[in-house]
Amino acid sequence: MSTGFNFISSLLLLTCFSHSYADAKYQSLGKSAEQLSTQAQWNLTITPDGKGLPVGKGTSEQGAKIFASKCAACHGPAGIGASAEPLVGEVGSLTGEYPEKTINSYWPYATTLFDYIRRAMPIDAPFSLSDNEVYALCAYLLSEDDIIPRDQELNEENLPQVSMPNRDGFTAVYPDKY
Repeated sequence: MSTGFNFISSLLLLTCFSHSYADAKYQSLGKSAEQLSTQAQWNLTITPDGKGLPVGKGTSEQGAKIFASKCAACHGPAGIGASAEPLVGEVGSLTGEYPEKTINSYWPYATTLFDYIRRAMPIDAPFSLSDNEVYALCAYLLSEDDIIPRDQELNEENLPQVSMPNRDGFTAVYPDKY
């Protein structure tokens, strides 16, 4: 048989039967996005001004203990990186020769930190931390670079008031909104 015949035969087979492999009954992996969007944890919105933050509180001392048990394996014992990116340090490095994007050097709002930890961490168990644990982790990480005092308790009222070092490093898409 010729190469042309083999090519055309293969093309016809793929064209005629490939639709069955894309059928949902053959794709039993994961959940549809529609199902996910009805779950409460996916419908959270925390804005820079704190709207949407849950009631809770936490201290740096509490956060250090949680970090050691749930975060240090990936982020290193001091949060300066291991298998995952560094979280602290390098404040002011963005304009230097070797900019480092850490929470405290890059992120414009402390509420973003809360939202991200709550949704995505720990990597193997997202949404597993209580609101108090997330506030405590935020307090620990922010106090590591002296953005807040080590003895400050963070909660839904004072977290949006934390002034991040790079707060003015971004251009607002909707400047009148926040």
